[in-house]
Amino acid sequence: MTNSLTRLGSANMYDRTVNNLAERQAKLASMMESTSAGKRVVRASDDPVAAAQAERARTRMDRTEADQRALNAQVSIIKDGESTLGAANNALQQFRTLVLNAGNGTYSQTERDALVAQMVSLRDQIAGHANSTDSNGLPLFRGLGSAEQPLQGGSFLGQSGQTSSSVNGIPNTLDGTAAFMNVPTGNGVLAVNQGATNTGKVWTDIGQINDPAAAAAAAATVPPISISFSVDADGVATYSIAGAAAVPYKSGDTISVAGMGLKITGTPADGDSFTIGASERSDLFSVLDAAINVVRSSGNSNGTTASGTLSHGVAKALAEIDTGLNRMQAVRSFAGDLLNRADTLTDHMSARSVQLEADRSAAEDVDMIAALSELKSLQTNYNAALQSYAQIQKLSLFDYIG
Repeated sequence: MTNSLTRLGSANMYDRTVNNLAERQAKLASMMESTSAGKRVVRASDDPVAAAQAERARTRMDRTEADQRALNAQVSIIKDGESTLGAANNALQQFRTLVLNAGNGTYSQTERDALVAQMVSLRDQIAGHANSTDSNGLPLFRGLGSAEQPLQGGSFLGQSGQTSSSVNGIPNTLDGTAAFMNVPTGNGVLAVNQGATNTGKVWTDIGQINDPAAAAAAAATVPPISISFSVDADGVATYSIAGAAAVPYKSGDTISVAGMGLKITGTPADGDSFTIGASERSDLFSVLDAAINVVRSSGNSNGTTASGTLSHGVAKALAEIDTGLNRMQAVRSFAGDLLNRADTLTDHMSARSVQLEADRSAAEDVDMIAALSELKSLQTNYNAALQSYAQIQKLSLFDYIG
């Protein structure tokens, strides 16, 4: 009976020892797997909460990386657009210089025709820049926002209805309507037009607004306010505004009319006139076409120059080209602002990626120093347990019989 109990005790002790060895071996294997993988959570079952946190961090990192890739593509397009606007600006500056040269009274029509050829080429260059496309074949210059924006001129292929900036992005286009299709005539409030039957050598500037309220009232006046010239047999010229009493005319004087100061220069012929009406919305291409037409048609049939028509057309074209340059430069400045915003977003997303990686690492990565120390301890303990078991196995009565 005693031997039976002893045998039962020994078997139970051996069984517990084997179970302990199996547990130590499993723990050692798990620690070796974790250490070799560099992760504390190899499977979700290891720590469900930490696994969920790590997966959430990875998802957010993937989204941030996608946002950064999209932002990089947007930046590339905006840089291309900004560069294209710079090229268009240079071409427009050259066009302006040619218009200014065309106003030289010593040029013959033949010389002006040579300028016209250059102006047409530059006009086509500017239209080409305005219709440039990105790597996907989409116009670089499209409308922003959801509202439809009517386009004029027939030389601009822009599209409206594109999205604007988002939380983690910038527009993938620049507003072509603002850059090329929004050039007001005249001074932006009022426009001075030459009479169609003028034969004299008189012209005006675009006028300087002195009284905004009076100018606004004049812009709403129908029909437009007229300035009419009369020249008597002795060559004395007078003018009247909207049929009022005639006033002596002197070249170079600035007169007050419609809330603005208007400088009239040159020698009028009897019956010459100007009309002052509301400024209208035009586009850069129409402005360039009008300038080309003025220079091309400024010669009289007898070979002389229609200096009044030429001078007035040149003054009008220069003012409107300057407005177009300002509009274009404003959009170019906006492109610079977008690129600055992109830099800020890139820095923000980089910092966010670092933080998310830290969150993921804290949730699932292993502390290698602590893990290696624990692995060494487990290996030592396991080896000691094996050696102890080997010694215990020898403690059997049969080892002493014989």
